[in-house]
Amino acid sequence: MKIRLLVALTIFMFFFKNSSAGNYEKVFYDFKIESITGEIINFDKYRNKVVLIVNTASYCGFTKQYSELQGLWDQYKSKGLIVLGVPSNSFNQEKKNDEDVKKFCEVNFNISFPLSSITEVKGRNAHELFKWAADNYGKSAIPKWNFHKILINKEGKVENTYSSFTKPLSIKIITKIESIL
Repeated sequence: MKIRLLVALTIFMFFFKNSSAGNYEKVFYDFKIESITGEIINFDKYRNKVVLIVNTASYCGFTKQYSELQGLWDQYKSKGLIVLGVPSNSFNQEKKNDEDVKKFCEVNFNISFPLSSITEVKGRNAHELFKWAADNYGKSAIPKWNFHKILINKEGKVENTYSSFTKPLSIKIITKIESIL
């Protein structure tokens, strides 16, 4: 009976283990992405900073989170937080081109944090950054919907992930960011 219990507990723990202790042959700082204006954002310039990556979309029910993302950026950028918006049409809710997304974000939300060009965030065509996060942190790093959040620590590794339902200014996110800044 004890052996069965031990085996059952071991199997249970395997399914719920945190994948944050990934291989990390690369870290966040080894990647680049195209900005919404066409320049290359080299993540090496964010070394020793905390980064919150959020896949965004203009036509999503969570689009109002842009306001909280801007608030988070305003509150913590001087302390070393980078908010990085990654517009994506992976869920068929984004505008057709970068110029329209940029204008939408500026006019409706006065966004000043960095935005990438429209980028795939899941599946075979996902940007290598999102594949890396999934490989090193597990399934919770794969966006299930728009406004999924991936928090990168100062070592360039995935610290935690948050679903679309977790608001950017939630106690959960603020507490974690403050603890790793």
